[in-house]
Amino acid sequence: MTHISFLSRPPPNALLGHWPFIKMHGLQNYFVIVDSRDGPKSFDEGDIVRICDSHTGVGGEQLLTIEHASDEGAKAGAYAAMRIFNTDGKEVGACGNATRCVAHLLLEETSGDEVQVETRAGVLHCRRVGPMQISVTLGPISMDWRRIPLANYVDTLHLPLQSGPLKDGVALNIGNPHAIFFVDQLDDVDMAHYAPVVQNDPLFPDGINVGAAQVLDGLTLRLAVWERPGILTKSCGTGACVAAHAALKRGLMTSRRIVVHLSVGSLEIEIVDGDMAVMTGPVAFCCHGFIEGAKCRSLQR
Repeated sequence: MTHISFLSRPPPNALLGHWPFIKMHGLQNYFVIVDSRDGPKSFDEGDIVRICDSHTGVGGEQLLTIEHASDEGAKAGAYAAMRIFNTDGKEVGACGNATRCVAHLLLEETSGDEVQVETRAGVLHCRRVGPMQISVTLGPISMDWRRIPLANYVDTLHLPLQSGPLKDGVALNIGNPHAIFFVDQLDDVDMAHYAPVVQNDPLFPDGINVGAAQVLDGLTLRLAVWERPGILTKSCGTGACVAAHAALKRGLMTSRRIVVHLSVGSLEIEIVDGDMAVMTGPVAFCCHGFIEGAKCRSLQR
C-alpha cells in the first residue's frame, strides 16, 4: 500500500532528520502529523515543545506520529497506529479530534470508507461519513476511580471538590482523564482562573482535563475544556464524549444522540453499548512542509 504521498516524500537535498509533516485541524484543534512508517523519526521532548510552539515551529496543540500497528494491534484489525504528544512533550493515550484527522489521511491512502487505528487507548474504528467528515468510536468510558486515576476513592459521579462555579463534578476516563462540571451559564465561567485549581488538585496524580458544560436542552450541550498541560482549547473531542456520557449518567439528557457545541463548531456524539461514544465531526487541512528533529540538529552542532 502506498503511504500518504507528501508525508512520505523526502525533501530534496535536505539534511538527514528533516521530515515531511501535514498540519490539520478538527474544529480548530490543531495537529502536526508525521508519518514514521518509512523509518523512525527521532523526536525528544524539546523537539515536540519547539514544533508545537507557533513562534519556534509549526504550531499545534499536539504532535501526532503515524506508526506501523503492533502485532497485537494488527491481529485486532488495525491498519496503522498513532502516537499523541501534548505541547509539553508528554505522550497521552487518546484524542478524538486527532484520531479523526489521522483516520482521514489513512482513508485517503487506502481509498476506503472504514479504517482501524491503534492507539494507547485501544484499536479505534473510524468511518468516512461525508466529505471531510469522519466518525470515530471511542471508549469504553470508565468512572472507576482507579482507572481515571484518582489518588483515593471518591464518588466519581459527585466529586467532592470545588473551584468557584466548578463544583459537584463527574470524573471519567476515555483513554485520557476528564472532570466534567455542569454550570448554569458557561459564558460566566472564567476557565483560565478556575480550571487550573481542579487540574492540579492532589486528587488527580496525572492531572486531568477540566470541562464546564451547560445543558441547553435534552439533546444539546455547550462545552469548554481546559486541557492538560494547561490550555483552553477551542475544541476537545474526548471532552465532548465524556460530557455527553456524564449528562446521561446525571439524567440531564433525553436522548443518547447529543449535539455538543464548542466555541468553533459542533460535534455529534452518540453513546452506544452503555459506555462507548461515536463522535462525528469535520476535519480540515492547514498546510504541509518539513520539520527538523533531534538527529538533524545534532548533525549541525
